[in-house]
Amino acid sequence: MHIQTFFIPFNVLATAELPVTISYIVLIPVLAAFIGWGTNHLAVKMLFHPQNPITLMGLTIQGVFPKRQTQLAEKLGTLVSEELFSIEEISGSIKHFATSGKTMNAVENLIEKTIREKLVGAFPMLTMFLTDDMIQKVTRLFKTELEDFMVQSASELSSQLEDNLDVREIVRDKVLAFSSDKLEQLLFELMRKEFRFIECVGAVLGFTIGCIQVLLAMAFEIF
Repeated sequence: MHIQTFFIPFNVLATAELPVTISYIVLIPVLAAFIGWGTNHLAVKMLFHPQNPITLMGLTIQGVFPKRQTQLAEKLGTLVSEELFSIEEISGSIKHFATSGKTMNAVENLIEKTIREKLVGAFPMLTMFLTDDMIQKVTRLFKTELEDFMVQSASELSSQLEDNLDVREIVRDKVLAFSSDKLEQLLFELMRKEFRFIECVGAVLGFTIGCIQVLLAMAFEIF
């Protein structure tokens, strides 16, 4: 029995007068699996390489990520600033935390401790006038004043953040500052399993196509 089909993409197999043996039947799917794996492996590598443009026969070749790094930086900056990270939310959190019950209780305890320990320690004569009731009144007075001050300070700080902190610009500059090697390392750490899966899919598809080629070749020979 001889193979007489052009479907197999190996010229030597298309013209050779070889008997169909077990080793021959196994060889084609294995080679096809290797080609499928190698093709997808090369495709993954070409996401990052070559890092610099190379002109070959009038065609410029460059890795996808190095070529699109500027666009990637712009898109990531926009995504983070609009969807993931909001200065307005941070400002609201600052204002809330500045006057929260927990914060004001801490302020009140600090004021009372300062009066009892440091103020009385510096002026012992005050013990004659500063009763517990007086200390509580002074503490509440300072607490009220500080609460108003903290609200105002938090509002000013929030306004400065909103005016001066450009999240989109920061993210864009950080991504642009990545070297191609650093970007490749980062993406491989994040997507190592996915890249391996792509390579394995290429091997499986190649093996499957190889099996189909063998079956079709044998079928054409039989019929």
